[in-house]
Amino acid sequence: MKDVKHFKLSEFDCMETGENEMDLEFIKGLDHLRLVCNFPFRITSGFRSKNHSVEIKKPGGGGTHTQGIAADISIFDGERRHTIVRHALALGFTGVGIAKTFVHLDMRKTTPVIWVY
Repeated sequence: MKDVKHFKLSEFDCMETGENEMDLEFIKGLDHLRLVCNFPFRITSGFRSKNHSVEIKKPGGGGTHTQGIAADISIFDGERRHTIVRHALALGFTGVGIAKTFVHLDMRKTTPVIWVY
């Protein structure tokens, strides 16, 4: 992937099907966020097939992961969680989900939203 320093495309493969239709601009944005945060990101979920067990249950054929514009980043430290969220918002990420063990980020085109799991 040209212009992407911190990630390999395979890090975003669907864990159930191996498919990968990630949006390159989303990955570039995530790469820039990683640079700004200045610590490694481990992607726990990137692209998800519409047949993925989580996505198949969602109305309308799946969420932002199926569109290739979302990723979950493993995190266990409150300071790093805050750093990711603060910079993600400043860089224009429009969907932020905060959980105990990960942060979900996406670039949805609808109303920006933040939620907790």
